[in-house]
Amino acid sequence: MNFLYFLLVGLVAGFLADKVVKNSFSMVGDLVVGVIGSFLGSWLFGLLNLSVSGLFGQIFAAFVGAVVLLLIINWITGRRK
Repeated sequence: MNFLYFLLVGLVAGFLADKVVKNSFSMVGDLVVGVIGSFLGSWLFGLLNLSVSGLFGQIFAAFVGAVVLLLIINWITGRRK
């Protein structure tokens, strides 16, 4: 059950980040970005000594990480808005 919860958080965060940064990834791409973003967001929040709890807190941390990841991807590939 935890794995499904983790995928749900990643999918929601990736979808929201994709809409904010305006990339054109598929649903699978959003899931991958969200899952990697959740690791990145947790790491960033840990560096800043911030903690999140609950579903919305985890989605927020994953969303922040996914946005950062998408900005890095756009910077590397040279994509602009």
